[in-house]
Amino acid sequence: MRHAHENPNESAAALEMEALADAAREWAGHDPDPATAAALQALAADPGAADELADAFAGNLQFGTAGLRAAMGPGPNRMNRVVVRRAAAGVAAHLLALAAGQPASAQIHDAGPPSQPEPAYRPRAVVGFDARHNSADFARETAAIFTAAGIETFLLPAPLPTPVLAYAVRALECEAGIMVTASHNPAQDNGYKVYLGGRAVALEARGVQIVAPHDAQIAAQIETAANTPGFGDTSGIAMAQDGWTVPGPELLEGYKQAVASLADATAFPARELRIVHTSMHGVGNDTALDVLRSAGFTDIHAVDQQAQPDPEFPTVAFPNPEEHGAMDMAFALAQEVGADIVLANDPDADRVAVGVLDPVDGQWHQLHGDQVGALLGAHLVARGGRAQLAAPQAGAGPDAVPVFANSIVSSRLLAKIAEAAGYPHVRTLTGFKWISRVPGLAYGYEEALGYCVAPDLVRDKDGISAALLVAEMAAALKTVDRTLLDVLDDLALAHGLHASTQVSIRVEDPAGIRDMMAGLRGQPPAALNGSAVTKFTDLSEGSPDLPATDGLAYLSEDGTRVIVRPSGTEPKLKCYLEVVVPVSGPEHLAGAQEEAQAALAAVVHDMKAALGLEDH
Repeated sequence: MRHAHENPNESAAALEMEALADAAREWAGHDPDPATAAALQALAADPGAADELADAFAGNLQFGTAGLRAAMGPGPNRMNRVVVRRAAAGVAAHLLALAAGQPASAQIHDAGPPSQPEPAYRPRAVVGFDARHNSADFARETAAIFTAAGIETFLLPAPLPTPVLAYAVRALECEAGIMVTASHNPAQDNGYKVYLGGRAVALEARGVQIVAPHDAQIAAQIETAANTPGFGDTSGIAMAQDGWTVPGPELLEGYKQAVASLADATAFPARELRIVHTSMHGVGNDTALDVLRSAGFTDIHAVDQQAQPDPEFPTVAFPNPEEHGAMDMAFALAQEVGADIVLANDPDADRVAVGVLDPVDGQWHQLHGDQVGALLGAHLVARGGRAQLAAPQAGAGPDAVPVFANSIVSSRLLAKIAEAAGYPHVRTLTGFKWISRVPGLAYGYEEALGYCVAPDLVRDKDGISAALLVAEMAAALKTVDRTLLDVLDDLALAHGLHASTQVSIRVEDPAGIRDMMAGLRGQPPAALNGSAVTKFTDLSEGSPDLPATDGLAYLSEDGTRVIVRPSGTEPKLKCYLEVVVPVSGPEHLAGAQEEAQAALAAVVHDMKAALGLEDH
């Protein structure tokens, strides 16, 4: 019988905390990492830690965009050695199943692993890592698990950019690549990105991030690895003490030489360009600067305070070049040295941001990702459609027509640039796991600063090769007293001024995203900036051109486009907005810019109103 003075809510909370504390102590008893084990023991003893424990034990961390990504810490819903060991065991089991020719349906199971025939070949895998906390440990344990499973394994010798790992998957003819990185996420995060290649997948998917059904199949194998008698127990996962190969310097040199060779010194010989570069405390500094210098760009000024890897990212609030203020130190240095251009790689160097000096206000500004995407498209058209001077993708032949591609949330300007050049253009779902799969791809990008300019080298976004081509373009323009901004004006005159922006709505409860999406499906906006919505597409229904995805697209009579989708890596709802303003002549460019910005502001207001967030 409950005593009259007892609060039933308090009693329930106490019981819940007791269950969480028991789970934490059991996990800590098996945890191979003394630091996370000690942290769990402390949380279990703290009555005020119920919320933190509840989140850490909310469920197993799930595969999202090409793998895992989360805050580091103890428990199954965090990035830690237990979760990484299980992920590595799951990937290893998947590779062996693919090598044995096992049907996909046989890999997704509820009870123990099915009997597997002998593999037809010995899979190969390469593991890379960045300089974040625990990245090297996660990578080494992955190599140990792969090796114990019978997989021929390469472990990269040092913290290196993600594009180097993506290059290594193809260069070493591996069936898989693992990159331990959280890219541009905050310092407390880490991640586990998975690529497939070699004999495991079709030609066009070699060296590309995973998509369905591989993600579900790996997740099923991870569940099997996690199905142990002890909560947090990984004692059943074999780990080798040695036996993997650490590639010598020739692998990294091969990447750098291949990327540097993309520069076309015959058609675009100019190299007089003063560059400011920042790697945002990440791993891109040495590789990026070596590539630029090898290609002939020697007047480079690195932001010294951000040049060396530092997992704390001390000089930026958020280590993402897209974030407001992230490039301030680079802009200050550019002002000081009289730079022509600023190039900023994110911490794992798979993205690049570009800064330019605005002659109107005399201030440095970052170009939008769609602007850089259009500029690279225009430059590649001037180069005959592709960056690589040798034959394009295997099987395509040297005379194959280049194919351009970008994600549905990116600007429609690239499609117009491609059409004017006579090139095919393809729209894909968001993410390079889709863009990189486009047959015959010569160039692909998405607005979040990701650019694939040499698919035969890296079938993923690569901030180093993209930076090189931006520098090549800017140097050529400088010889005729022009800038990247002038080319953007040319594109506006030819195709209309395309202006885009993004609205991100962060939520605490994922149910809020589902509610907002349901509201938009039930009552879509009738007009955008006063122009009637003439086409509404529920992307979750799929189409002959695009697989189904959780998203909504609106197109108005005047060509305004809005796409709404949940983020794949963060608890956010994202709205991607684009307006197109015709420009009749150079004298109307300034007015068109003002009209476009006013139109974007109006569309932002309309979408917030449709979401019930007018005051957000």
